[in-house]
Amino acid sequence: MSKRQWPFLLGGLLVALLLAGVVSNYASSHPDGLDSSLLKGCTVNADDEITGGSCPAQEAKDHELADSPLADYGVRGIGNDFVSTGLSGVLGVLLTFAFGAGLFWLARRRGPATPATSAGPAAPATPAPDTASADPADDAATPSTGSR
Repeated sequence: MSKRQWPFLLGGLLVALLLAGVVSNYASSHPDGLDSSLLKGCTVNADDEITGGSCPAQEAKDHELADSPLADYGVRGIGNDFVSTGLSGVLGVLLTFAFGAGLFWLARRRGPATPATSAGPAAPATPAPDTASADPADDAATPSTGSR
């Protein structure tokens, strides 16, 4: 990576950390499209608890990672919701960045694709005499010197 790309990369990381750590706390607390569509047919109170009716959300269960340290957009053990949500976002950005950087590191080029020569322009490569051309008609006209 060239030195000119580092400020852009670090600036993007800083913006992502700022959005995840601060702005994420001001996101809407109302259900998103999937949650609201699952609640159709049910009546819900102010605490988003189903009080009556029939809807698919009544069959919802907690997933296996509901007890994990970063479940429900917060960090378990931190009493302040603002700090908990912000820290969860920051940790998510850092983990995602580390994972992406690791993938790019694994996929990077290890060196030049072809060896560089300093002797001027390279001469065009000529095919070996016994190689087949792309056109079958040329192969029929060219005598074969061996078995294929």
